[in-house]
Amino acid sequence: MYFAQRGFDIHVLDYSDTAIGPIEEKARLMGLWQRITTLKHDARDGLPFDDQAFDACFSHMFFCMALTLRQLESISGEILRVLKPNGINIFTTRNTHDAHFGAGIHRGDGMYEMNGFVVHFLGIQQINRISKGFEGINIEEFEEGELPKKLYCATMHKK
Repeated sequence: MYFAQRGFDIHVLDYSDTAIGPIEEKARLMGLWQRITTLKHDARDGLPFDDQAFDACFSHMFFCMALTLRQLESISGEILRVLKPNGINIFTTRNTHDAHFGAGIHRGDGMYEMNGFVVHFLGIQQINRISKGFEGINIEEFEEGELPKKLYCATMHKK
C-alpha cells in the first residue's frame, strides 16, 4: 500500500490465497485497487513476467521462507531477468544474529523449524551467493517486531 500511495503500479505475488485476499480488500478500501495487481503464484516455478518488465522488486521476509539456497539463487536470477537495466532489488531476511537462529529442528541450509514453521536465516556470505549478477550490493542490519527479530536489508541493482 505504501508504494501504491506514492504513485507506483504494484504487482503482488504470493503463494497463498490467504495472503492475496486481504491485500486486495485493503487496496479496495484505500482506493488503490487500480494500482495493485495481485497474483497467486509459486515463485519456485519462475516469475510469470516478461524480461525487463520492472523498475524495482521489493520482498519483505520472503527470502527467509523454507527455500533452499539453490531455490533462492534461482528466484534471484528470475528477479534479475524481469528487472530493467539499472533496476533495483531490495529484500529483507532474518539473519544469523537473530535469537532464533540455531533454535528448533535443523532443516539444512541455515533453516530451522520452530512450532511447525521453517525459517531460513541468511548470513552475508549467503546473500552475496544468491545475488549473483547484481552489483552495488549493500547490506544493513535492523530489528523488527517482538524478540526483536534481527534482519538484513539487502539493496542492489542490475548491471
